[in-house]
Amino acid sequence: MTSSLVQSVDWLTIAPPTLTALVALVVLVADLFVPPERKRLLGWTAIGGLTAALALLLPLRAGDRATFCLTAKAQAAGHAPACSYTADHFTLVIQLLVLAGALLTALLSLDETRKRLPAGEFWFLLLSSAAGAALLPASRDLATLVVALEVASLPAFALVGLKRGDRMSGEAALKFFLSSVTATAVTLLGVSFVYAATGTLHLTEIAQRLDDVPGQLQTLAEAGVALTLVGFAFKTAAVPFHFWVPDTYVGAPLPVAAYLSVVGKAVGFTGLILVTVVAFPSYADVWGPALAALAALTMTVGNVAALRQVSTRARSAVRLLAWSSVGQAGYLLVPIAAAAYSSDDQIGATVAYALMYAVVNLGAFAVVALLARSRPEGRISDFKGLYAASPAAALALAFFLLNLAGLPPGIIGLFAKVTVFSAAVDAGLGWLAVIMGVNVVIALSYYLRWTALLFRTPEGSVEKAHKASAPVTLAIVLTAAAGAVLSGYPQFALHFAAAGLF
Repeated sequence: MTSSLVQSVDWLTIAPPTLTALVALVVLVADLFVPPERKRLLGWTAIGGLTAALALLLPLRAGDRATFCLTAKAQAAGHAPACSYTADHFTLVIQLLVLAGALLTALLSLDETRKRLPAGEFWFLLLSSAAGAALLPASRDLATLVVALEVASLPAFALVGLKRGDRMSGEAALKFFLSSVTATAVTLLGVSFVYAATGTLHLTEIAQRLDDVPGQLQTLAEAGVALTLVGFAFKTAAVPFHFWVPDTYVGAPLPVAAYLSVVGKAVGFTGLILVTVVAFPSYADVWGPALAALAALTMTVGNVAALRQVSTRARSAVRLLAWSSVGQAGYLLVPIAAAAYSSDDQIGATVAYALMYAVVNLGAFAVVALLARSRPEGRISDFKGLYAASPAAALALAFFLLNLAGLPPGIIGLFAKVTVFSAAVDAGLGWLAVIMGVNVVIALSYYLRWTALLFRTPEGSVEKAHKASAPVTLAIVLTAAAGAVLSGYPQFALHFAAAGLF
């Protein structure tokens, strides 16, 4: 008999994504037996499962656990210490972002599943995608990383097209699916090249062996590094892999668009960080310039396109947020690119910015969902005079937009942008910092234009305040409270920019 190369499973370490996946199965089976008038219970079950998964992060807060590791016997046979699942501080922060984002999405979705979407399928798909997204930051080998990426992505395709009979929803799902499958195929080709050049899939072992790649395999290794990045660049909506974003967000149910803008983006950036900083540090001269160019191109295309949105066009509010998310992706790429040029840990700046972006972007989508109850066309012009009809909602949306713009009282938005800007300057990427500064000014135009519209005097009589359900109200309150806490105590997020995460 041969001894196993893998140690016993640490169930507590893998509990957050495992519990999320188990609740997904429970909801799917329960949907067969719950009568239609009680389908809302499935949503509350999903919310309870996500809350429990978040609570399971507390015992792991030390950030010193790992499982599925090579055993001592395997290491003695020549394998370096390596684990496939690691719950370090980086993992826990991203899992917090992912699971909290999925929880807020679930709150926004309770009314949608009661009226427009099939409840059982929706909650199963949302929880399945969240389980994959929570697994991805803990993945420390390329096989687990790709599997987690696909587990997070495949349910998302179905979520986008879940509005049955809606042509735009079906078209959006098809575009999302075809472009994502192509990106995944390219990524798998890159992974196979990396494995052929190094003989291992563990990220830490790849980092060691890429330093000693034989000359005849050098080109193969470089091609593998470049191709592996393509799939993650697609998930981050980096230009030129962004073309699916506007139509997908507009065609998807509104809570699903919110989910993709935060959790989907977190998945892409997490994978990008792991493959560049952990697995491919010796090839920084390959991915560093590429990511710097992508960052500049992405923020410019996203912000210019957002600036050109027509406020009277149907679903223009979601379309503007879609292009805004592309522009924000450019800012998030800056510290990752800077990591190739600096010995300091620049990744914390991306994590700090991602935390800020997740809170305020979900909050903005929540207010858009509130207004969509009475004005389903979702035009930006529909927000004119919102303060007169619903002061609390208008103030909340103004706060979220000012955070995205980086203006007070959105202090955390301002500090996060300064942190990203500093990362570029410290790495010697002055040209990228200049481009970022120009793009911040461009973004101010459309964020402030939307904010000013909220407080303009409405034409005609003032409508009654927009009636919100308790879950949507709770989502707005939670995101506004989180944004206020981060603005009052920005060190909570910004300390990641000053401390090593791995």
